[in-house]
Amino acid sequence: MIPVIEVGGTHVTAALVDPADGRVAGRTHRPLDPGGGAGDILGAIRRCADHLDAALGTRWGVAVPGPFDYTRGIALYAGVGKFEALYGTDVRAVLLAQLRQRPEDVVFLNDAHAFLMGEWSAGAARGHRRAVGITLGTGVGSAFLADGRIVEKGPGVPPEGRMDLTEADGAPLEESVSRRAILARFGDPSADVRDIAELARAGGRAARRVLDDAFVTLGAVLGPRLTAFGATTVVIGGSMARSWDLVAPALRAGLTDGGWAPDTAASDDSSRRLARHTRAVQPAGLASDAALVGAARAVAIRD
Repeated sequence: MIPVIEVGGTHVTAALVDPADGRVAGRTHRPLDPGGGAGDILGAIRRCADHLDAALGTRWGVAVPGPFDYTRGIALYAGVGKFEALYGTDVRAVLLAQLRQRPEDVVFLNDAHAFLMGEWSAGAARGHRRAVGITLGTGVGSAFLADGRIVEKGPGVPPEGRMDLTEADGAPLEESVSRRAILARFGDPSADVRDIAELARAGGRAARRVLDDAFVTLGAVLGPRLTAFGATTVVIGGSMARSWDLVAPALRAGLTDGGWAPDTAASDDSSRRLARHTRAVQPAGLASDAALVGAARAVAIRD
């Protein structure tokens, strides 16, 4: 079992993971304040990880959002509205020195990359040679995978593999598809995305229109890239994917507008198996475990 940490926008999770079958054990979870001081953020990560029953001197996997120097383990958060107190911090050195289990080394990877690696090895993208993963939360995370490896260039792949660096209608994509964009368009400062989703389910036209606009836009921007990349599936994760009943119809419409018409949702096993190798749009199969599994797999590949 490999010890791993996943740092999210508002939480940190630590667990022991078997990369062979995706089994997760010993999970601990703590809230995280992305606007807190460096000591508070690192302290929360350390306290979460210290609950793991991991052996001394093992190699750990850590999935973190960017911008981050994943090779050196240094935080580069600036102008992104989260973890900015960590800018320039050698997170690897902190973990090596302060974790109770004293790791031998720490392998860092992008959280969206970890998500897609986990889904490809044991989740919804399993069996696909070319897959794209999108995480929807505070922003838009993305990963492009070919034959089991993350790629950051090539046909259809945005700069650095980052959809957040693309544009929609002449503006950054995250001005249309992100938590802050959805809240701004809804216009009620007391509401969060979860509240807007509940209003949409209850028949609220304004709430449904705001969500539809966001996910149709995402699909329209993503569709041509999926075609050029040759993707046979796109897997959606992140906190917004929990409202799949609201995300899926608008996203499918946008993808169709963008030239990557998804397969009709299958209801029988044989159709589902066929769809895995054509154009499948799917919610995360591993839910909150995907990034944990992907982080463990990254460590296993290094060993």
